[in-house]
Amino acid sequence: MMTIIEIREATKAQASDIARLIIMAMTDDCCLHFCGVGHGLENFYKMMTSLVEREDSQYSYRNTLVAIADEKVVGVAVSYDGGKLHELRQAFIQSANEYLDKDHSEMDDETQAGELYLDSLAVLPGYRRQGIAQRLLSATKDKAEKEGLPCVGLLVDKGNPAGEALYASVGFRYVNDNWWGGHPMKHLVL
Repeated sequence: MMTIIEIREATKAQASDIARLIIMAMTDDCCLHFCGVGHGLENFYKMMTSLVEREDSQYSYRNTLVAIADEKVVGVAVSYDGGKLHELRQAFIQSANEYLDKDHSEMDDETQAGELYLDSLAVLPGYRRQGIAQRLLSATKDKAEKEGLPCVGLLVDKGNPAGEALYASVGFRYVNDNWWGGHPMKHLVL
């Protein structure tokens, strides 16, 4: 029997589930890269949950589409106007100082004006291979059109060929190389 999946805008009450999926999208290794000495994934999770709960954060629930199945969040797509990165990143910088004792004010930009930046895309393992990621990508493309942005952009880790294949399967194309979170990345656009 096929699971019924609904894509909808996130709510603040879903913050903890969204934060866990963002961390899954980022990978533990990348999250630990952002932590200060003596801080780990639990600290990062607390910080991300607080950032999802905010309205002025790049990770805000207001920037998130969720996939709902079996009355729970099983997937997320977090995206925002790349031209607002510096404004939205202030919450991350402030929270990293507070939760992780680390200054990220000199972080490289992962996006720019002119694209809806898909920051995080993740689906719970038990719900993969059901077309949920493709549906979230399609809804993200619709969001870009509604916001008047010409394309959706994202970074995919060069060590993630399965992710890159997923993006290529829905029409994303390579633009250039980037470096983010301590990893070499490819910048793709749709």
